[in-house]
Amino acid sequence: MTAVAHISFGLLPKVTLFGDRTPAKAGCFLPRRRSSSLVVLAMSTSSNSGVPIMVNSCSGNMGKAVIKAADSAGLQILPLSFGSAEESGHVIEVCGRSIEIHGPSTREAALASTYDEHPNMIVVDYTIPGAVNDNAETYCKVGVPFVIGTTGGDRDRLYKTVEDSKNYAVISPQMGKQVVAFLDAMETMAERSPGAFSGYKLQVMESHQAGKLDVSGTAKAVISCFQKLGVSFDMNDVQLIRDPNQQVEMVGVPEEYLSGHAFHMYHLTSPDETVSFEFQHNVCGRSIYAEGTVDAIIFLSKKVMLKAEKRIYNMIDVLREGNMR
Repeated sequence: MTAVAHISFGLLPKVTLFGDRTPAKAGCFLPRRRSSSLVVLAMSTSSNSGVPIMVNSCSGNMGKAVIKAADSAGLQILPLSFGSAEESGHVIEVCGRSIEIHGPSTREAALASTYDEHPNMIVVDYTIPGAVNDNAETYCKVGVPFVIGTTGGDRDRLYKTVEDSKNYAVISPQMGKQVVAFLDAMETMAERSPGAFSGYKLQVMESHQAGKLDVSGTAKAVISCFQKLGVSFDMNDVQLIRDPNQQVEMVGVPEEYLSGHAFHMYHLTSPDETVSFEFQHNVCGRSIYAEGTVDAIIFLSKKVMLKAEKRIYNMIDVLREGNMR
């Protein structure tokens, strides 16, 4: 007799990628990449309403989503942004706002000048893995606290940069509050029940928009929990689905969200293949990350104003603080 335990955290109806869901017939998956944008926010008052924000690479998908969420939260959008050398000097319209773009040659000076005018400024970064460390070093050099949701880069170097500068930051590969709550539950289980899944085989699938460049930080965090629970798994074995046809037909991603989604599935099978567990979380669009980002901004601004002793936070800290919108 086969026992199947299924736990689904999907925001959409359950998607089955493992054949008839019998452990021995578990299916497999494939490859992908990452789109990005950078956001910089400036805080200048002790209240959350009317806070001036500066959004870098504001024409990117996450930049637009954060501007929309921030505007809805009553934050003020400042009319300047960082961009490429080709974009420098251009004025673009984002969510009904006219924003002037500053290229690499004037980036640091523009950031420093804005920080002088808005000393409670906060940077939010959703760029690309290759830009993570250089961007963080710029933020820390100027002294601007930041929220970074970009995955990849040299994470040890990132943390050291912040620690050495004594800057404030929220660093999290996942900004969706509900997904972070799931991650928190996974970490608690791993801490309280180490080795509980020893000997189990793990399969991991994630489907993201074709532009995503790296394995998601969320998948890495969940896999790390399973490893603490006794599962042996190589991060290179994460199967990445980036082909639009497969995303629609195999994964069940709605066509309107092919350009922005995050479907994750983790399938565990016992050594004798009589028991299986499945964990799933599906996200369409980017609003969940943008809303969480606004909460992280408000959280960090309060820590800066209070001159908190702790300087580096993650989204679990934001959740545990409470008082979210």
